[in-house]
Amino acid sequence: MIPVNDPRAKLGWLDLTLLIVFVLGMYLSVAIQLTKSIPFPNAPAGIVGIVMLWRQRHRITQTHVNGFLLVALIYFASMFVAPDTLPMFNKRFTGLVQLLYSLVIGYAFFMTLTRASRKQAASIFLCFCIFLIVGSLLESYTGLRAISDKFRAAVYPSFNIYDADLRDMLIYGKIRPKLFTSEPSYVTFAFTLFAFSWFMFSERRFKLIGYLVLIGAGQIAMPGPTLLLAMALVVPYELFLGGRARAPGIDFQRVAKVGVLGLFLGTLAVVFAMTFYAERIKQFNSHGDTSFFFREIGPALVAKYVIGHYPMTGAGLTSEKLLTNAVLTVYEHSPLFSTWQIPNIAEALTNYFWLHWIYMGLFFGVLVFLGFYLWMRALGVASPLFCFAVWTIMGQSIGAYVGPRTWFVMLLAAAGAVMHNQVRQYAAQAAPSSSWRPAAYPLRPQVQRPRRPWLELPG
Repeated sequence: MIPVNDPRAKLGWLDLTLLIVFVLGMYLSVAIQLTKSIPFPNAPAGIVGIVMLWRQRHRITQTHVNGFLLVALIYFASMFVAPDTLPMFNKRFTGLVQLLYSLVIGYAFFMTLTRASRKQAASIFLCFCIFLIVGSLLESYTGLRAISDKFRAAVYPSFNIYDADLRDMLIYGKIRPKLFTSEPSYVTFAFTLFAFSWFMFSERRFKLIGYLVLIGAGQIAMPGPTLLLAMALVVPYELFLGGRARAPGIDFQRVAKVGVLGLFLGTLAVVFAMTFYAERIKQFNSHGDTSFFFREIGPALVAKYVIGHYPMTGAGLTSEKLLTNAVLTVYEHSPLFSTWQIPNIAEALTNYFWLHWIYMGLFFGVLVFLGFYLWMRALGVASPLFCFAVWTIMGQSIGAYVGPRTWFVMLLAAAGAVMHNQVRQYAAQAAPSSSWRPAAYPLRPQVQRPRRPWLELPG
């Protein structure tokens, strides 16, 4: 497990720079094509991740490695029992390599971030949020869009460039900012994750108000339904981290408070949806929102189909080719699907949470989560369920199951859980034991007063 750090400790400028470059690399997601079939995803983040792993090598323990190897072994074993093993082996092995690469650099980020103070971590993500808000506004109302478009054309493959500006004009009344990424949804995904990260690491008393202000500013600068997920993310934070009871057992009062908060945030999300996305809701009701179908409904239907046919093993890691006929069949029989313009199966399944069950099936899907649970515990994460909850919620807005972004989400949440726990453990260790005062508050030093014999009773 990771040793308990002094919460007042701070990272040096070099490690802070590496963290910032890594997060920026995750945002841009620039890939280098090594061969026609083998990409180097998130290349800048990958290079920085290797450097961070080297710098944190003295903190890598055998327990960490064993947990990682357990997860890798489960994925590796699934390749040999999935359908069409030999024809699909090369594709699945390439997917496994990309997945392990994503986990390794995510682990390097986790190891570095957990050495920072919560104030440093909160400052990094708040600065990124401000950068995205200001940059989006500049792209919408100044000439920054031309620079952004030139960067996108030079860096991203032509087939991966977003070209639905006319649709955005109809739905949102303006062209949504891409801000040097390949499509607008990546901007809203990053902003939602960064804003929640600030909320998770911040130690300010009224940070929920600041969080809602950030999300409101995001709705104006970069409208997108992904921002509504920010409301849902507060619930697992408050349930697992924000108000964890010190005594064993369930704090029913805290659960009730989280329920009330969840009801309030759910109502606020509905108000945001009716205010900012009325046209998109209208399109969905008329079965014209293909993007929402590809992200939410379609992947869930395909997961149901795959689990029904391959309950133990799923279709296999990165086996979209095997699923082509199945996806077309499922979509054809869905009354909510109204178009056949599917460029490729990967773009029709843009939800990494459902891709987990599509790839792994019910048995191996649960087995993988068990492996991650044990690895998270080995890393010192007291609340792996919090990591799974954040990972699940953010999975409703992005695909690429084996990509670095997917596992960056889980290991970022893991870092937040560890840093919260370290504060509690450090406070408990720093305070003297007492049966009448909470351990989080150190006692005053006891002053030895001189004895006064004339006040003592005789005998």
